[in-house]
Amino acid sequence: MTGRLAGKTAIIVGAGQTPGDTIGNGRAMAILFAREGAEVMCVDKRLDSAQETVALIEAESGNAFAHEADVTQPADCAGIAREAIVRLKRIDILVNNVGTGRGDAPPHAIEEDAWDRIMDINLKSMMLTIRHVLPVMRQQGRGAILNISSLAAIAGHHMVAYEVSKAAVNRLTSVVAQGNAKYNIRCNVIMPGLMDTPMAITGIAAASGKSRDALRAERNARVPMGQMGTGWDTAYAALFLCSDEAKFVTGVALPVDGGMSTRIG
Repeated sequence: MTGRLAGKTAIIVGAGQTPGDTIGNGRAMAILFAREGAEVMCVDKRLDSAQETVALIEAESGNAFAHEADVTQPADCAGIAREAIVRLKRIDILVNNVGTGRGDAPPHAIEEDAWDRIMDINLKSMMLTIRHVLPVMRQQGRGAILNISSLAAIAGHHMVAYEVSKAAVNRLTSVVAQGNAKYNIRCNVIMPGLMDTPMAITGIAAASGKSRDALRAERNARVPMGQMGTGWDTAYAALFLCSDEAKFVTGVALPVDGGMSTRIG
């Protein structure tokens, strides 16, 4: 343990993951933050999945605990902040890592209920967690907030709700960064590209009817570096942005995408 987050506390929202044979962004961030010395609050709608993440952290002698919350519910988001203060005494880091594209469609075909649900999960949830954590961080006089968006925010295809919600997360990040810099609170966003995570591979394979191997080969071929990223790539970028090494970095939208964003424009 090198201690890049030694003595810090971190809330990882979406610290569980979809079942699969690789690691998701949230679980990888939680494990890495704990390895680097943070005490981690692992938040997930599925308590058993958050508890699995905690068990992996504790197996490495890290410090973590699980908390169940549905971040589309305002009361649950308020409860995250309350529990963090009770258990951690302060909130140094908040990572928002929830998202879905289930039910999305092109603009002419999307159902209103699907639009609302995707916006609630991908965007409103982040506003709610930030809303309840910001007063604590302002009182402390410091804090780091990290949102996980997507390269789809700037280079989409035709899935209207997912792409619009992720673009809005980027703008939410810049608004929070601008309004809270004077309180020594930083807010940044990571835009993962094509990633080999359970949510991406298992979910898309099931929806498309393709095998996971075929899907991986197809996605790898689209990446300039020839290989998809993993949850660890997102986690190491997050570690930098949430550490004091990035104390002068705020309002940044960082692509973690193997060069895919270089093809834009």
